[in-house]
Amino acid sequence: MLNDATPEFIAGLVEALGQDLVIADSEKYLKEPRGRWTGRGTVLAPRNTEAVAAIVKACSEAGVGIVPYGGGTGVVGGQVSGEGAVPVVLSLERMNSIREVFPTENVLVCDAGCILADVQAAAADVGRLFPLSLASEGTARIGGLLGTNAGGLNVLRYGNARAQVLGLEVVTAAGEIWNGLTRLRKDNTGYDLRDLLIGAEGTLGIITAAALKLVPQPVSNGTAVMVVPSPKAALDLLALAQARIGEGISGFELMNRQGLRFMEETGVEFAKPFEELPEWSVLIDLGLAEGQSPQDALEGLFVAAMEQGLVSDGAVAQSEAQRAAFWSIRENIPEGNRRIGSISSHDISIPLSLIPDYIAEAPGVLAKVGDFSINCFGHLGDGNLHYNVFPAEGRTRDEYDHLKTAVKDTIHDLVAKYEGSFSAEHGVGRFKVADLEKYADPQKLAMMRAIKQALDPKGIMNPGAVLRPL
Repeated sequence: MLNDATPEFIAGLVEALGQDLVIADSEKYLKEPRGRWTGRGTVLAPRNTEAVAAIVKACSEAGVGIVPYGGGTGVVGGQVSGEGAVPVVLSLERMNSIREVFPTENVLVCDAGCILADVQAAAADVGRLFPLSLASEGTARIGGLLGTNAGGLNVLRYGNARAQVLGLEVVTAAGEIWNGLTRLRKDNTGYDLRDLLIGAEGTLGIITAAALKLVPQPVSNGTAVMVVPSPKAALDLLALAQARIGEGISGFELMNRQGLRFMEETGVEFAKPFEELPEWSVLIDLGLAEGQSPQDALEGLFVAAMEQGLVSDGAVAQSEAQRAAFWSIRENIPEGNRRIGSISSHDISIPLSLIPDYIAEAPGVLAKVGDFSINCFGHLGDGNLHYNVFPAEGRTRDEYDHLKTAVKDTIHDLVAKYEGSFSAEHGVGRFKVADLEKYADPQKLAMMRAIKQALDPKGIMNPGAVLRPL
């Protein structure tokens, strides 16, 4: 059993680490973005790794839980704790320095509190690209992104956050500092602790710094929106694009008419490349090397796809402004969803070849539960769909309160049937602990609990997230 972070306990930390340790205005730190959970706790913001270690060591000795806080953009409740003993909320926002940049090595070392957009800018300053990209990059912080193994828009080409990290600095649950900030690309000397900590959602230790991989900036970029008759045609188009263009494809996003209708209905501005909203369309993004023309590549792809019956219409961006306008279509879909208000939202992944079958079967399975509108969209290139369920036209979300759990279970049961994952890129947090227990392989759960017990025997690290306290 954990103990509350009492005023006396906090006072001891303040005396040791300074009066500015506590963030007095804590309201924003105790709510998750969609307002579903409200947390508790005193918010502490240390300025360096040694201070983090001192806080964790004190919490370990006192049996006080620690909830790590990055940018607060997570949507599975990993950053808020509303049950059990009152924890310390540990924000790394003051640890926001770019420590070193090594352009010839394509490496950047930064504090975990750095905002993603600032890391991208630091990479651009030396002519490099840090390719992790997602809608919240203006507020999301590196520690949280690595803690959740964030995905985003460029996974098809560059991989998840895990694939973009060489080394970590971590404070363990005992308050010790592991200096694993290696810049090596080959280091086969035992267990890969880096990959264990990335994606652990702060339940095994606190990431305080990272050595990140950079890549050369593409010399030219191109974007197109193409109309496809079905998800199966979209998948075939992806295969054709990869055969013709190879690794130059940075993004391949599937979009459904319902999401565009939601934007129209709620007044979200977006560019309409076609007079009529297509039932299915894809956004394709390229980043090519010198001497290659993205426009030529996309136009050639369109012609070849037309010949195979994979597309019926398309538009290739002719300028950066038009490219940004095309991307605004995809990037604003979540805002349209938010304004409508979903009954249940799902972040799922399916083996690529099975995606068309899943999309075809799911509406009929859901119809047995009730009458719904469905917006299916997402990162088709890496098999990640956002399968969101909304009230039927003319009905309100309140009418479906009694069906929320049934909708979620129906979707996730079907995902399991198709050998997929109920959490493709958002993590488990606190919202999906029961789902992990239901769908995960029992041996996987046993191994996870053994690791948790070994690295955090007192259970102070983000208690209640990922694994239910035993």
